[in-house]
Amino acid sequence: MAKYLLLKHYRGAPEPVNNVMMDQWSQDEITAHIKYMNDFADRLRASGEFVDERALAQEGTWVRYDGEGRPPVTDGPFAETKDLIAGWMIIDTDTYERALELAGELSAAPGKDGKPIHEWLELRPLYGTAPTITE
Repeated sequence: MAKYLLLKHYRGAPEPVNNVMMDQWSQDEITAHIKYMNDFADRLRASGEFVDERALAQEGTWVRYDGEGRPPVTDGPFAETKDLIAGWMIIDTDTYERALELAGELSAAPGKDGKPIHEWLELRPLYGTAPTITE
């Protein structure tokens, strides 16, 4: 089996069809979205395709090494123009095609008004666990 990362973005990915930020959703819409995500993960646990998932806060700081004996350099909090990761799910599938299928299904999570978000997810193989994808 091959492991893939399904990467969710707050910002930086192409704009989804149902592009309404979660802070504008009702509590029922947020609950339905989280239930969809949890049910999806539970099905993958049952099939043996689930590895890990995490949601990330919107806050964050870029940090880099600035030389021996110097403090790290920071740039943050994240500016509005920077890519911002919302979270991820790692899956373990038999084929790349199955990974695509699961990413498409996850992209259909409900958002505002209960309609699918059609969110763009970044699908990336974990180095050393999946065949290289060539076009």
